[in-house]
Amino acid sequence: MNLNPDIAAYLQLVNAARASGKVAAMHEMSPEQARAAFDQSSVMMSLGGDDSVEVQDLELPTRDGVALAARLYRPAPARPGKLDAAVVYLHGGGYVVGSLDSHDALCRDLALDCGLPVLSVDYRLAPQWQFPTASEDAEDAWAAVVAQAQALGLDAQRLVAAGDSVGGSLAAQVGTPQALPRLRVLIYPVTDATSQSASLQRFASGHLLETATLQWFYQQYAPQAADRSDPRLSPLLGAVANPQVPVCLVLADCDPLYDQGLAYARHLQAAGVTVQLQVYAGMVHDFLRMDAIADEAGEARQAIAEAIRVAVGEG
Repeated sequence: MNLNPDIAAYLQLVNAARASGKVAAMHEMSPEQARAAFDQSSVMMSLGGDDSVEVQDLELPTRDGVALAARLYRPAPARPGKLDAAVVYLHGGGYVVGSLDSHDALCRDLALDCGLPVLSVDYRLAPQWQFPTASEDAEDAWAAVVAQAQALGLDAQRLVAAGDSVGGSLAAQVGTPQALPRLRVLIYPVTDATSQSASLQRFASGHLLETATLQWFYQQYAPQAADRSDPRLSPLLGAVANPQVPVCLVLADCDPLYDQGLAYARHLQAAGVTVQLQVYAGMVHDFLRMDAIADEAGEARQAIAEAIRVAVGEG
């Protein structure tokens, strides 16, 4: 599990800035400071996405009357009379940071790679909104997309649920009996917020996502420890609701979440789920958004796009 040289060089700069006192660890910041820092680092890691994608701002209703912001990225104009398969994307950020902007470039590029629309959802963040708000927002957003699909030119029966980090955790649970995902794309997801696995210790610091930051995230979103065992936060600890939905599971082998990701793959397979497991050597958590640093980011995105296209009958 040796770090990719380009990733290692980037982390050396990050860790040097930390050691000099110029940059604080995320768990040492306020949530507002952490959000600003996350968005700033997003710009540094990414090539910026493709501007040729058509972008439409949307609002999705929730059960308590709040409208969630969303963005629909189209690689080509909608065609009258044709309904497109699409990806519903839930961003990462530990339930505390992350936004439509932080994942804008990734969603633009994924739409182009797939040749399909990508709809990114901006669920509510902690600590202002605590467990189970993000989970309920994800469920409501999925239901809203299904309800509005035809008006948006989308095929409600050919939707894919995707997300990275805690967005992957949310994507693991969305779906309605009328419209289950054709595929779940879970990118280095949090699957057990109670875990004390070896990878959490092995990559506790110096590998971008830190174990102390994870614990800070959990404290912000689920301050009651008992809530962290809830399958809506820790899907590894619950039954698999929809084993007929296949999963594309993407992991980085230098990630504190690596062990729980592998455990989740076994958990899904034991329930009868078809799992396409992709492990990227030398990569760290969040590498998919690091296309300005590592070529593997683009390679992983292309592999995900191919899995999506096959799942929705476009491959």
